Amino acid sequence: MRWIVFDFGEVISRRNPALPAMAERLGVPLPRFEAAYWDRDAYDRGGSDADYWSLIGSSLGLTFDDATVREMTAMDNAGWLDEPVADTVALIDDLDSLGVPLALLSNAPTTFARLAEKVPWAKHFQHLIFSGDLGFAKPDAAIWRHAESVIGSSDVIFFDDRATNVQGALAAGWDARLWTSAAAARLELRAEFGDLGA
Repeated sequence: MRWIVFDFGEVISRRNPALPAMAERLGVPLPRFEAAYWDRDAYDRGGSDADYWSLIGSSLGLTFDDATVREMTAMDNAGWLDEPVADTVALIDDLDSLGVPLALLSNAPTTFARLAEKVPWAKHFQHLIFSGDLGFAKPDAAIWRHAESVIGSSDVIFFDDRATNVQGALAAGWDARLWTSAAAARLELRAEFGDLGA
């Protein structure tokens, strides 16, 4: 049976709902905070929490002590993890119940990764692969090869909400599909795995 590989951010998770609270905590306007917040490439490639928040601080004219770094990191991770998209989790549960092998492939920092491994939906995945543990990230060619080595197959269906990542996976020979919703994914997967319900 073919593997299905899921992205995390804005597939299993919502767009981080903690952003307004984080901006308020730092006393900066939300648009200004978001402009700094999304500069996460180095963080996703293994950078430390302290380095990431130092980068944000430099953008905002702020400095953070260790306690503030821990607080902001905790708020950030909780925002991503506390309320997953119920329809996506239900789809993952249904696929697991059918015996479909599942893996997660996420651009995410290491602190987040260790928390994500412990949440209830993680039990459905045979492998959870995080870029922060690797030092490279989607859409780098290396990450597709690494994922194949971990799951032992290149015969996968891959869902990601970012077109650049889908394009990278397609270039690696994967059956990559742009994520729009769990309902749309259910319809796409029926041809391969049968009726997955509503």
